[in-house]
Amino acid sequence: MAIIGIGLDLVTISEFGEQLERVGTTMLRESFTAAERRYCQSKATDPTRSYAARWAAKEAVLKAWASSRFARRPQIGDNPYPLIEVVNDAWGRPSIRLHGLAAEFLPRVRVHLSLTHDGDTAAAMVVLEDPGELADLIEGREASS
Repeated sequence: MAIIGIGLDLVTISEFGEQLERVGTTMLRESFTAAERRYCQSKATDPTRSYAARWAAKEAVLKAWASSRFARRPQIGDNPYPLIEVVNDAWGRPSIRLHGLAAEFLPRVRVHLSLTHDGDTAAAMVVLEDPGELADLIEGREASS
């Protein structure tokens, strides 16, 4: 196993909220899955905090993925955000589910995620772990069959 990428992102919640409130914006529909929107909207006190944390997670995944590609941004289209979904388990713990080209490019990669928000800041930390052939190549071992 090898760590193949790390990513960290911070979002200013108030600025993110202003972006979501702009007239004509399609950001929610185009960047978040229906399940993510339902989850965030269920947070009656302030859905923007949950959206901001999820946006930070998506950005952190892209940064971790880019670092695994030697700082080249993944080539998965103009809008990679709906391909990276933040899901919650029965206890509310967040994790990442990849879709489409993101899942194809990172088929065995385990994505470790930590989210937080405090005050006017939301943050996400992502670690990409590859248990397979890529890990062997990075660590200088012959690829396992």
